[in-house]
Amino acid sequence: MFRITKRDKSSISDSLIFRSFGFAVGIILSMLLILLLGYNPIASIAALFDGAFGSLGGLRNTIKFAIPLATTALGLSIAFRMKFWNIGGEGQLLMGGTAAMFVSLIAGPNIPGWILIPSMLIAGIIGGAFWALIPGIFRIQLRTNETLFTLMMNYVALYLVKYLYHDLWRDRDPAKFNFPGIKMIQQQAVLPNVFGISVGIIVPLILAFLVYILIKRTKPGYEIRVVGESEPTANYAGMNVKRIMLGGVLLSGGIIGLAGAVKLAGETMTLTDNLTGGAGFTAIVIAWLANLSAPFILVVSFLVAGLEQGAQTMQLRLGVPAAVADIVKGLILMSFLGSEFFLRYRLVMTSVIGKNKRLHSQMKNHCDDPNVSDVSATRSAESDLTDDCAVRDEKAEVR
Repeated sequence: MFRITKRDKSSISDSLIFRSFGFAVGIILSMLLILLLGYNPIASIAALFDGAFGSLGGLRNTIKFAIPLATTALGLSIAFRMKFWNIGGEGQLLMGGTAAMFVSLIAGPNIPGWILIPSMLIAGIIGGAFWALIPGIFRIQLRTNETLFTLMMNYVALYLVKYLYHDLWRDRDPAKFNFPGIKMIQQQAVLPNVFGISVGIIVPLILAFLVYILIKRTKPGYEIRVVGESEPTANYAGMNVKRIMLGGVLLSGGIIGLAGAVKLAGETMTLTDNLTGGAGFTAIVIAWLANLSAPFILVVSFLVAGLEQGAQTMQLRLGVPAAVADIVKGLILMSFLGSEFFLRYRLVMTSVIGKNKRLHSQMKNHCDDPNVSDVSATRSAESDLTDDCAVRDEKAEVR
């Protein structure tokens, strides 16, 4: 018989092994599904990888899609570390793009790009932060459920953009033949391209470094981690939990809003209700697959973006239905995510568990035995037990 027990910790090698195994299982399940549907599984998987990484054009598209994914996931990781479940990435990304679009619309044609572009990016940060602030205040002051609140805010943002697109900001140019749409951003507001890739690629790279330093090397990052581990502990330590959480929420939303502004200025060139491309929801999966680690978020974002691009290539090249391509993506992601179970838990034989329980009982009896006074006298035979006794006594003194 077997039982599931929690692992104390997992090494980097364990992480690589289990995640690689999960990815392989996802590929195998996808191939079986494709085979059952009457398509060539080998050709389909080959098209998947070739479309993502096998050509310069495919690699370029993969990187383009990875930029908003990585930036949004980095923003979400900060909120998730505080146990603030920000599911509003879609809305915050949209509002960041909306704020950037507003700056472009009101700016005069003579404003140089070196002023206009930073202004749009700053506006994007403010827009995303504001959209995250609303559920943040309700969560901090009224203890509302931030999961549902942030999720509903996505739809408010979506229909606000639809209203702007079809009415308030609609381009009334007769040449548009009355079709809905917002005019393109000014030419000097477009982010430059290098080899067909927006210079916005540097945004997630810089942010990953800054977020890592923030979380691992600074006092605010330490406070964020403590609040996430236990709010009562943070209060007991004298931390201002409300201030810390509010700051983390603003930072999370601001980074996501920046992702929307970068995508607007570097890719879409105008505001539409499809600006996000689903990045707000996909980034949630990426953040957890990367275990909220900023460097790993970059890697996972690139792989997930490649999976998205490869699925489109598989669909176009082999005629695989779009629904099947989406299922393939889901199978691979779910298998990859399922590998987290084996990183956190392990299967142990019941007999081994029983042996451990007997050892614990012996340790307790040994520690409580009044005749055991000289630890050094029994060091050679019972070093493990006496060490455990010392640890237990130290904990008792602390309490």
